[in-house]
Amino acid sequence: MSGGAVLAIDFLKPFEFEFFRNGIIVATLAGALCGVVGSYVVLRNMSYIGHGLSHAIFGGYAVAGLLGINLFLGAGAWGLLAALTIGAIVRSRPIGSDAAIGVVTTAAFAFGLVIVQIYGSNGPNADALLFGNVLGVTLADVWLIIGVSICALAFIFLGYRQLLFTTFDAEVAKATGVNTGLIDGLLMVLLSATVISTMNVLGVTLIAASLVVPAVVARMLTDSFPRMLILAGVIGAVSGFVGMNASYHLDVASGPTIVLTSAVFFIVAFAAGVPLRRRIGVAHGAH
Repeated sequence: MSGGAVLAIDFLKPFEFEFFRNGIIVATLAGALCGVVGSYVVLRNMSYIGHGLSHAIFGGYAVAGLLGINLFLGAGAWGLLAALTIGAIVRSRPIGSDAAIGVVTTAAFAFGLVIVQIYGSNGPNADALLFGNVLGVTLADVWLIIGVSICALAFIFLGYRQLLFTTFDAEVAKATGVNTGLIDGLLMVLLSATVISTMNVLGVTLIAASLVVPAVVARMLTDSFPRMLILAGVIGAVSGFVGMNASYHLDVASGPTIVLTSAVFFIVAFAAGVPLRRRIGVAHGAH
């Protein structure tokens, strides 16, 4: 048997296991979802909120585990509360958005850590939730990420112009009748749902990188927002697929391998980004 055939067999072997097939689906969809949603986060200069919100949701996980209620409901409610609290603080403007994110999310994360340390948790292993675990991916996770992805696409499609206007110039958008408060609130809900639906694969400590890196790479390659959304989604999906495979073969947590894969995209784009971006712009102008 040739070396290529052996490599192919080794590559395909993990697909025999249901947990791995579930993990591949969730990781690929999670990468695409994070890339698309992250594009709005990056363009709003809110990269830190992905990091902060993912940590805040850990507080909800801890409380849900302690009370014995559904993990996703508890963590989701906690994350949504944190996101809306940040939005309310920023709109009242007593402090900057970065400070509001830092105070609310780190406090929520610290509260979760204290709860786990003192009382323990009846939920999934905390390390798996923090760093991702392919063994913890179930069919329910597959349907959850599919549902969130469909909702995200519907929200972006139906509210594309309002989202775009609010992202690039919120004050003018508000002056022209766009309900920027509603748009921001719905985006926060979508961001919270994205974090909740991807944390089993990515881990709450690494979700922020999956939100930011594909979008940053896409932004380095194009000035067109529609193309940025597509590129970010593709880069995120490929990172999820490749990273999940690497996770199995290297026997490490899935979150780090997915993030490292997207980091390779960043390194390549950074090294060749300017000439490639010029070529893309020239090709676009030719059409």
